[in-house]
Amino acid sequence: MHDNTKSGGGRSAALESDRAGLLVAATGVGAADLVATLVAGSKYGYALLWTVLLGCLLKIVLVEGAGRYSLATGKTIFEGWQSLGRWATVYFGIYIVLWGFVYGAAAMSGTGIPLHALMPGLSVETWGILSALLGLALVWFGRYEVFEKFMALLVGLMFVAMVGAAIMTLPNLGDILRGLVPSIPEGSVINVLSLAGGVGGTITLAAYGYWLREKGWITPRFMNVMRLDNNVAYIVTGLFVLSTLIVGAELLYSAKIAVESGEKGLLDLSDILGQRYGGWASTCFWSDSPPPRTPRCWACGTACR
Repeated sequence: MHDNTKSGGGRSAALESDRAGLLVAATGVGAADLVATLVAGSKYGYALLWTVLLGCLLKIVLVEGAGRYSLATGKTIFEGWQSLGRWATVYFGIYIVLWGFVYGAAAMSGTGIPLHALMPGLSVETWGILSALLGLALVWFGRYEVFEKFMALLVGLMFVAMVGAAIMTLPNLGDILRGLVPSIPEGSVINVLSLAGGVGGTITLAAYGYWLREKGWITPRFMNVMRLDNNVAYIVTGLFVLSTLIVGAELLYSAKIAVESGEKGLLDLSDILGQRYGGWASTCFWSDSPPPRTPRCWACGTACR
């Protein structure tokens, strides 16, 4: 653990919180969240924009609660669950084990596919295994600072790719403002629940206490900087998700284009961006998301074998 307690709730700790907030954003926005938002935008335009804001507000409250608990007690939320009794340990233990296997496999696949397309010298399986081993090494040797800086870089790439795509679509500000008025179009209940509940992820809630501990934020005097950190995280998260909804509404909804669910939805979007704006747009988006169906060179956007 790093001893950052000397920074208290002052300026240096506040500056450090920027990277921690980006780490929360990176873990809270996955391919499934982006695809769910993209599909919602392609089906209902801006009608469900209010659910994105609601989801961000809910996660700000929930994750801040987890952070407050960790700073006040010195315990993580997992340790708090254990204090509820054996039933809580068994319940959450089973969930975490199952979730860990499923998420681990999905993360290896989702990492291996784009790395293979960018650098086809190794197979998808090999890239997935190497990525998992890298993650294991980062956790095992406690190199949190390296991990934090690396994730901040990746979030920067995500920001350029997703927000840039939204800007290129020239969004209608009037429609965006109308989307802030709560409404539930017919047949959209599942989309409302997936957007409001999925924005920002759920594992972030459980992991946040550990990240605070790694940064040395372990006493109540870090409360203010923790709140700043959490707010930065979900402002960035909200911008990501809002940008995805804009792309879905402006690029897909207006043209009546449907995308597939799962990772294929991002592949579809990459192809559509390439057709609309040129190969460079597809390449920029693809460099930070799963690759198109036909592998393309990351440098020129042309088909490569």
